[in-house]
Amino acid sequence: MTERADSADVEAVGLDYSFVADAKVFRLSRTAKNQKDFKIQAMDGWKRGKPFAMVICPIYQLPSRQSQIYEQASSRNVCIFSYSHLAVLAQLVPIDGNCAVIELLHNLLKTVEALTPSKDSTDYWQALNRTLLNHGNHVSNIWRLEKMATIEAIKVSKDIALTYYATERENIMRLTHDEALNKILEMSKIDKCEKTIQKVSDNHLMNIT
Repeated sequence: MTERADSADVEAVGLDYSFVADAKVFRLSRTAKNQKDFKIQAMDGWKRGKPFAMVICPIYQLPSRQSQIYEQASSRNVCIFSYSHLAVLAQLVPIDGNCAVIELLHNLLKTVEALTPSKDSTDYWQALNRTLLNHGNHVSNIWRLEKMATIEAIKVSKDIALTYYATERENIMRLTHDEALNKILEMSKIDKCEKTIQKVSDNHLMNIT
């Protein structure tokens, strides 16, 4: 994989509209997620003439009350979307066809464009959810199943993460005194820092006259 710098990961172009997109995920143990981590402002800059942008995240990692990311999204026309909402769109394709779902996605992007900038998550998600549900009566059943799947996915993710940290705790508790000290030194990266310091030397810039 080649890393992309200063550009969105996904560029989508259709007959009626185009947009750029990115996907985010954070480890479950991470607490204070910075608004810059969602790259709302960056996505706005990466549109490069396209009218819309989208950032997709796990729904349980998105702020559920007030957050600046919603204000930024509605003011910069960047749609914050979840994998759960994306799954609903994917399940609608075999039912309604590609063209109808592409148009629904366009409506979702335009919904964000029409929002009054606000930090309130309820205002934001209510607008997006209503656009999805108003697509047709058949959406409600898919919506219900996806909500159940989201709850189950959260449980599975938590179990995996907790099992990992439980194993790490056991491994640490089995360390001898010397092994524990070496582990602390390794984690503190003291040796690496010392090597970096040793490499510092006069760059002779003062000699340029």
